[in-house]
Amino acid sequence: MGATDRKKVLILGGSRLQAPAIEVAKRLGFWVICADYDPDAVGFALADQSELISTLDAEAVLALAKRERVAFVITSTSDAPVRTASFVSEQLDLPVGISYADSICATHKDAMRRRLAKYNVPIPEFRVCSNLDEFVEALNYFEYRCIIKPADSAASRGVKLIDSSIRHDDPEELFERGMSFSRKRTLMVERCISGTEVSVEGMTVNGKTHILAITDKMVTEPPYFVELGHSEPALLEDAEKVRIEDVARAAIEAVGIVNGPSHTEIMITDSGPMVIEIAARLGGDYITSRLVPLSTGFDMVGASVELALGMPVDFPPPKQDGSAVRFIVSDTGVISDIKIDSAIYDLPGFEELELYKKSGDAISEPHSSNDRVGHVICTGPDALSARETAEKALSMIHVSLS
Repeated sequence: MGATDRKKVLILGGSRLQAPAIEVAKRLGFWVICADYDPDAVGFALADQSELISTLDAEAVLALAKRERVAFVITSTSDAPVRTASFVSEQLDLPVGISYADSICATHKDAMRRRLAKYNVPIPEFRVCSNLDEFVEALNYFEYRCIIKPADSAASRGVKLIDSSIRHDDPEELFERGMSFSRKRTLMVERCISGTEVSVEGMTVNGKTHILAITDKMVTEPPYFVELGHSEPALLEDAEKVRIEDVARAAIEAVGIVNGPSHTEIMITDSGPMVIEIAARLGGDYITSRLVPLSTGFDMVGASVELALGMPVDFPPPKQDGSAVRFIVSDTGVISDIKIDSAIYDLPGFEELELYKKSGDAISEPHSSNDRVGHVICTGPDALSARETAEKALSMIHVSLS
């Protein structure tokens, strides 16, 4: 069948993390249009139709959706396109899982914090800064023990821990560095809290949220917080899981997700779970595309696409296996070679190896997810065994620098 015989779905974003959603929509029989600003986007090769448009350009996406008479506008694992999808869908009276007004609260950290505070969802104390004076006042208020976050960035870009050991640093330099990652020129300054960080993967259908998995997280040492790995199910006591799920549901309801997936990042502190961030989308870093189906048997990507396209979603009883992803990082330099021990492919539970970098690529100290070299994914009868296999797989990958 051609495009005239099939309903059209416009998917915003064509990165490797969006690719599974494109494949699902095609498998369901839709004509898939992929929009991305990157001419080399992986999704362009998978979609029926490719459009070189920024997913942040809501008016351009609206014009495209009108021209093509699409039935649905959706995204998968990126924050900013959630706003665009909601805006365009409302303008064209198409189905939406979260309103445009609420999508702001799910993608801009300042609006998110204010909304969660309004509904008494536990969060770290925060200040919103739009100028240097407000920023310096916030640093002093938190006594230089805080975290700086651009209000509208993602993938850990611009996030940095500030502590008393760098009090002598120039506040203006810190301010401008943070602002360089913010389109709306707004910084969050938040009290630094400590504990164990997890994420909660949920699916909301007609206002009812199903918690599908709680995921353990590994990040780099401060001052940056780049994710190094994830594993499922999280190693928690049952009572702790219940508290985490309750907080996640409260956050999901507060930001207004009615239909669709959610990814809620939570810190387990001495005073209880606190929401770090919530996203009205699938979790990235292969959490929902690979780890959730490997550990629970539930195809979260497929279900989210089906839900967005107006199809029913079933929630069968989950299986209880383990899964883990570990990201390959390197010292600073230029890659001269990447050697992989062939025995890696024979490891029990080995699932996948992908490299993002190649010989000749420059590597810097991990400041964001873009600085990672690749990943491995492994499984096991439980989370611990999956993690151990993934760590062993990492040890069989050798990055040489020149």
